[in-house]
Amino acid sequence: MGKREFTSFDVAAAVRELKEVIVGSRVNNVYQLNGKTLLLKLHKPDKPAIYLVLEAGRRLHLTSYAVGKPETPPAFCMALRKYLRNAWLTSIGQHEFERTIIFNFRTKAGELLLVLELFGDGNIILVGGNGEILQALAYMRMRDRNVLRGETFSFAPSKAQNPLKITWQEFHDGLKNFSSIEVVRAVTRLLSIGGANAEEVLLRTGIDKTKLSNAISEDEAEAIFNCLKDLTLQVTDRPLEPGIILDGVGRFVDVVPFRLRKHEGADFTFHSSNSFNDALDEYYARTTVAENEAVSMEIDQLKREADRLKRVIAEQEKVLIETEGKAEKDKQVGDVIYAHCNELQLLLDKFLMGKQSGKDWKEVTHEIQTEATASGHGLCFESFDTKGSIANVRVDDLSFGLDTRATVFENASRFFERGKRIKQKLAGVRVALNDSRAKLAEAETKIRKTESTQSVTPAEQTAKLAKLKLEKKEWFEKFRWFMSSEGFLVVAGKDAVSNEVLIKKYTEPDDVVFHADIVGSPFVVIKTCKKPVGDKVLREAAEFAAAFSRGWREGFGSVDVYWVKPEQLSKSGPSGEYVTHGAFAVSGKREWIRNVPLRIAVGIVVSDVGEIGFVGGPVDAVKERAKAWVIIVPGDQNGKEMFRHILRVLVADMAREQQKNILETSMERIRVFIPFGKGRVLDK
Repeated sequence: MGKREFTSFDVAAAVRELKEVIVGSRVNNVYQLNGKTLLLKLHKPDKPAIYLVLEAGRRLHLTSYAVGKPETPPAFCMALRKYLRNAWLTSIGQHEFERTIIFNFRTKAGELLLVLELFGDGNIILVGGNGEILQALAYMRMRDRNVLRGETFSFAPSKAQNPLKITWQEFHDGLKNFSSIEVVRAVTRLLSIGGANAEEVLLRTGIDKTKLSNAISEDEAEAIFNCLKDLTLQVTDRPLEPGIILDGVGRFVDVVPFRLRKHEGADFTFHSSNSFNDALDEYYARTTVAENEAVSMEIDQLKREADRLKRVIAEQEKVLIETEGKAEKDKQVGDVIYAHCNELQLLLDKFLMGKQSGKDWKEVTHEIQTEATASGHGLCFESFDTKGSIANVRVDDLSFGLDTRATVFENASRFFERGKRIKQKLAGVRVALNDSRAKLAEAETKIRKTESTQSVTPAEQTAKLAKLKLEKKEWFEKFRWFMSSEGFLVVAGKDAVSNEVLIKKYTEPDDVVFHADIVGSPFVVIKTCKKPVGDKVLREAAEFAAAFSRGWREGFGSVDVYWVKPEQLSKSGPSGEYVTHGAFAVSGKREWIRNVPLRIAVGIVVSDVGEIGFVGGPVDAVKERAKAWVIIVPGDQNGKEMFRHILRVLVADMAREQQKNILETSMERIRVFIPFGKGRVLDK
């Protein structure tokens, strides 16, 4: 079973990262993806769009994946757009270390709060500047608060304490108050950290979680407290160590802001991520892809029905136990009455004679009580109910009422008969309980079967996610580019316009500029970052310039390439000669690399989590990074035929599942690496 909901530690880590990214952004738009999930499109000047996912009761994180948006926004979404479009997001925070997140917005109409609740079924609530509820995903009346339009918003009350604020003395005293329960449950109830994190604290301190709280020593209590404080510092102040947890078959089972002891061992693999938000995005993208929407709806319905049946069964079991107890007690009372019939009949006679003598019930009761006290045995009499003329007695540790208008045997018979009627009802209760249990078993079987049919392999997930990934565009992605075998970024123009932009805007004094000695060559720039460049990198950049020159289209085997420093380029030709757009005049000495072969390589790269990508460029640069590669030289094969040929060669030594996914990939992912879209695959 994968992660179903955030812990308070998850919230703290996610909010901590989000503060650095989204505060100061502006709301561009609001989308409602389904009944419980919002997508906020945020914008910062000179930055790519920021997409923030808020799912009530489940998650909060940035996403880099494309998500389907409904054509007609729901009413809640439209209301949020009315209030939040163009609003400035001024802050984000976590309420009292609970699973509640508060977004503060500044609008023309004033300050607004958006409250995301990740506990229980969850909720998303928009609150006005005066604290009034403007909109809510779900309106409800509850015992401890209401979520209704126009009413004052209040946070869900919590009996647990904030682990960031609790003192040692408060923790120590609080733990003592739960003396008769297991320490893991005591810590969970005392603090707003959840059961999973309470278990983690006990794992780290080496204390058995089933140990009773009253058996915890002072040293153990102090160890728990110190570990708790250490964990809170981990998510609030120290560097995070976020990652995704995979099980033995490669399924995503958890996502965490720091490593947990429970995931240590051969059964789990930890894949680190650049940030907790990245890890959350990847985790939930995978688990979402793994769910077919229709199947998920069916599972949700089945789970709701199973939860309802569990509540019904719990109530029926309670009724059964209580009813059995009542039937047994009535039988015991009847037996006790028979066993003490003489004493009890004497008591009833005294009530009868007292009443017949004209006395009121108060006098009669007083006399009987006085006599019982004087005699010392009390005659089991406790009190008298004047409304029903019932004498309440206690015999053999059983308390019951006797009808003073009936004989002792009539009273016994009344209890026996009532016990029989209750037992007759028990049969119906048992039938209903067994029926509910059978329905629950059937629902749980359906849930297991449905979940098994909806699972997809990690490779299938990777293929689907590759199509949804919104890649963050770097400046150099507007051009042709590759990473050299020694880690230098090498960028080339695509046409006259991009040549002009590359040299004028992105070339720095310490860079190296290449050009093939042929009309119709791109400028190629090694971004040195002021580091020395070796011959191998110079050769790779020269190959790149040669491959994308007109020599490829003409079918040349090699061309000469030269390189210069940026200051040798000018837009002023000799004697005022006009230099066309995209071209530059070169002055001074040129460094030549002769007979550079025209060839390019295309390869496959596979990430640690199975993501498949393609790289292209000079042969040595591609070999350095790729798991498999092919070399292409000038030739007349073009279009889909050549691209399919390239893919078939690339997958020849790969697993069947990977072969299938790669062969189904978009041809455009290969086309961008092939000069002029044609060539010939070189046999290895």
